[in-house]
Amino acid sequence: MNESVAWESVLQRDPSADDRFLYGVTTTGIYCRPSCPSRRPKRDNVAFFSSVEAAERAGFRACQRCRPNRAKSSNRAVTRARDYIDAHIADLGEERITLEVLGEESGVSPYHLQRKFKELLGLTPAEYVRARKSELLKGELKRGETVSRATYGAGYSSSSRVYGDAAKTLGMTPATYRRGGSGAHIEYVTAKTLLGTLLVAATDRGVCAVTLGDDEKSLEAALEREYPAATRTRVAAPASALGVWVAEIVEAVDGDRKRLDIPFDIQASAFQWKVWRELQKIPFGETRSYSEIADAIGSPKAVRAVANACANNRAAVVIPCHRVIRQSGSLGGYRWGLERKQRLLEKERANRGKHTS
Repeated sequence: MNESVAWESVLQRDPSADDRFLYGVTTTGIYCRPSCPSRRPKRDNVAFFSSVEAAERAGFRACQRCRPNRAKSSNRAVTRARDYIDAHIADLGEERITLEVLGEESGVSPYHLQRKFKELLGLTPAEYVRARKSELLKGELKRGETVSRATYGAGYSSSSRVYGDAAKTLGMTPATYRRGGSGAHIEYVTAKTLLGTLLVAATDRGVCAVTLGDDEKSLEAALEREYPAATRTRVAAPASALGVWVAEIVEAVDGDRKRLDIPFDIQASAFQWKVWRELQKIPFGETRSYSEIADAIGSPKAVRAVANACANNRAAVVIPCHRVIRQSGSLGGYRWGLERKQRLLEKERANRGKHTS
């Protein structure tokens, strides 16, 4: 990548560069598209990335304005509908952002809009509304707003609705998440595997992180960034269900365990869960392309969104995103390193005929 040319594209907010690279701002920890309308950072504070996976592997999070981790739509009606939702999500109740309203704004029939919206983005307009509200709520809480203000600032019409959604999207109540996980208790274990260091963390509801890395320190730091105020306890020999889960995951990494039946407590959008559940259906020792996953979930044009969902997977091996490759047969991306992805696939292919479960 020619960084001088890339920086000039950032300064010019060049939309034609959006598919070539992303840039991250080291002082904020946020990455953006070159065309993002946000205030331009100082050059010394900018790092460039070739993909969403690379930016997030480096610890950056997606900008909420240009949403670089989401597929750009080439359909004008869908773009207008999505822009309308983004512009009005904070001041309109969900019941008012109807298909009829969106159809009028986008200039097509509600039926056509519904079909194209899901085809291109992998979500229905209603699911997209819920996902955006969840993102806004999370952002408001992280900025220190009270639960009440964050609830209405995110466009929820009542506190009962936000608490009902929280279990699906935050993994804990809004009040707890606002405090950086304060009051939540997370136990975690680290173990050495053939692929490096493994960290498995869990709440009393299920596993909230399964990560691979080169050392314990970086994995522990990543867990702390997500829940800075949670009680995080490292346990050497857990006697609870966590001990069983860790043993199974290590066996899946190092051995030939083919099935993992482990509960999750992971925040995610409806589309991400749809992709992750489809990944869990891929047979041991086999692979699927990103486009095949998009077809399987009924969103054939949402290939990039599928790739982004894989990149945002927080449960290595348990949600087997390593089994998704490019149509050409090349590996594509992997949050925990392409060498680990290659070794996992080689091991699974070699052990495919065995019967461990």
